[in-house]
Amino acid sequence: MKLVRNLNELPTELRGGAVSIGNFDGVHQGHARIVETLRTRAAAFDGPSIVFTFDPHPVRLLRPNEVPPPLTWSDRKAELIEELGVDGMVVYPTDEKLLALTPEEFFREIVVQRLGARAMVEGPNFYFGKDRAGDINVLRTLCDSNDVALEVVQPLTAGTDYVSSSRIRRLIEAGDVGQAAEMLTRPYRIRGMVTHGAGRGAKLGFPTANIDAIDTILPGIGVYAGRAFFNNQQWPTAVNIGPNPTFGEDRWKVEAHLIGFSGSLYGQPLEVDFLAHVRETRRFASVEELQQQLASDVREVERRTSNIEH
Repeated sequence: MKLVRNLNELPTELRGGAVSIGNFDGVHQGHARIVETLRTRAAAFDGPSIVFTFDPHPVRLLRPNEVPPPLTWSDRKAELIEELGVDGMVVYPTDEKLLALTPEEFFREIVVQRLGARAMVEGPNFYFGKDRAGDINVLRTLCDSNDVALEVVQPLTAGTDYVSSSRIRRLIEAGDVGQAAEMLTRPYRIRGMVTHGAGRGAKLGFPTANIDAIDTILPGIGVYAGRAFFNNQQWPTAVNIGPNPTFGEDRWKVEAHLIGFSGSLYGQPLEVDFLAHVRETRRFASVEELQQQLASDVREVERRTSNIEH
């Protein structure tokens, strides 16, 4: 997959194909359905399949107080999109000039002139242009008048509701990372930098990496089974999110115990997948009781991550 951040550098081979425009936050199964249709339409024209997304999300500039925390950072989104098999991904830098374009101007300048699109694939709730004035009906009219084929992909459902980034965000906030993973194309992942903590984990026999500077949404308070990625290896990981009531601490922390890992992680970047919720956080009557619970947590995490090899 070719990744393009400047349309002035768009390779010729990425013009004249099928395009899907959207935020693609989280890259969930609904997005995968759109991309599958996109690839089919591109093949029919013998052209490239292109995902066109934005960085940052337009809402971050328009209504910064309303922007939801993202599910993926830009590079991770590109990795997940690439796994779906598209030919190219455009990450367009959102600016005031872009946001000022009317739907007609956006379609003419971006879709027709810059991308040379012959087909578009979108969901029914697609909006574009200044003040989100363009909807799927406006898009259909513009496509028809410019000889661009349009295919509208109906939303994917899971249970009684649609699969969407906002639904997945709510599940993660509630700690239901297992159900969220079923809707995503990959388990939910965070990244951050390992910083110094109080050092209690090591004294208890379960050293932890304190992860800060996390730029995506955090799962709710609790203990989770996960896997950490460091130095091109992955490790079964018990992750605690929230305060430490046993020691009277109210401040939320993200602490990861990489099972079987030895060495220092301080100052290093760390990525962690969340696979399952193990238990709620609670206060323990003694340090010994906490140690017993931590040992139990590790066994449970090992059971849930038994397929992980370093």
